[in-house]
Amino acid sequence: MEVRLQKAIAAAGVASRRKAEELIRQGRVTINGRVATEMGLKVDPVHDHVKVDGSHLKPAAPKAYVMLNKPGGVLTTLEGPGEEGRLTVRQFLRGIKPRVVPVGRLDYDTEGLLLLTNDGALAQRLLHPRYHVPKTYLVKVSGVLDDAQIRTLESGVRLEDGLTRPAQVRKVRKTEENSWIELTISEGRTHQVKRMLQAVGHPVLKLKRLRFGPLKLGNLPIGEYRFLTDPEIHRLKTVAAKSSPSIPSPSPSRVRVGGRLAS
Repeated sequence: MEVRLQKAIAAAGVASRRKAEELIRQGRVTINGRVATEMGLKVDPVHDHVKVDGSHLKPAAPKAYVMLNKPGGVLTTLEGPGEEGRLTVRQFLRGIKPRVVPVGRLDYDTEGLLLLTNDGALAQRLLHPRYHVPKTYLVKVSGVLDDAQIRTLESGVRLEDGLTRPAQVRKVRKTEENSWIELTISEGRTHQVKRMLQAVGHPVLKLKRLRFGPLKLGNLPIGEYRFLTDPEIHRLKTVAAKSSPSIPSPSPSRVRVGGRLAS
C-alpha cells in the first residue's frame, strides 16, 4: 500500500513527520536510487527501496501505547537534556523500543497521566478539539471556591481567547487556607486549568492529571510507565472515532502531535 514518503519515514521510527520533511528537503532521502526532494511523494514501503542518509528504512514499528505518570519538574519533550539540564520525559521511558511521542503536553510543574504513542492518526484525533476528549485534574487551589465560582466554572469562564466550554467540578477536601477539587474539561487550550481558576480568584498551587478520555492513572507510581491493555486501546480508539461535526475545525497549531494540552 502506498503512503506519503514522510509518513513512511515516521512510521519506521527514523524521525517525526516534521523532521522527515526537513530530511526530504535537504536531499537526504532517496527512492529507488533517486533523490527525493518533493513533498507529497508516495511510496510502497514493501516494494520501494527508500533510504535516509544511505540507510534503508526498517519495517514500520508496531503500534505502541504507553501511559506515564509524569512527575512534576519534568519537561514534556523527547529532546534532551532539557533547558538548563532539566529532566525530560525521555529519561523515564527506558526499555521502550518503538519511538513514541507525547499526545499533547503537561506543564513543567504538572504531574500525572501522560499518553505516548507512535499511532499518529489516533494522536491527531485525540488532540483535535472537535472530539472534546475529557481530561480530569486534581487541583489544589489557594482559598476555597464558593458556589458562585463553581457555577462559573461549570457554565464557562471568559478568558482572553474566548469563553471556555462548561467544566465539571467536584469538591474533594479543604483546609482553612486551601482546597482541593477535581476539574474535568474537554478542551486543550494552553494553561487552561490554571487560567480558569485564576479567573475566578483561586490560583493553582498544584496540578495532577488523573484521567485522559477513558484512561485512568490509577495507582501507577510516579515516574513509572506501563503499556495500555487491549481493552484500554479499544476504548481509546472508540472515543477518537466519535465526532461532533457542528464544532468548527481549529487552527493547525491546535492539532499537532506533541501540541500543548490544558494544564
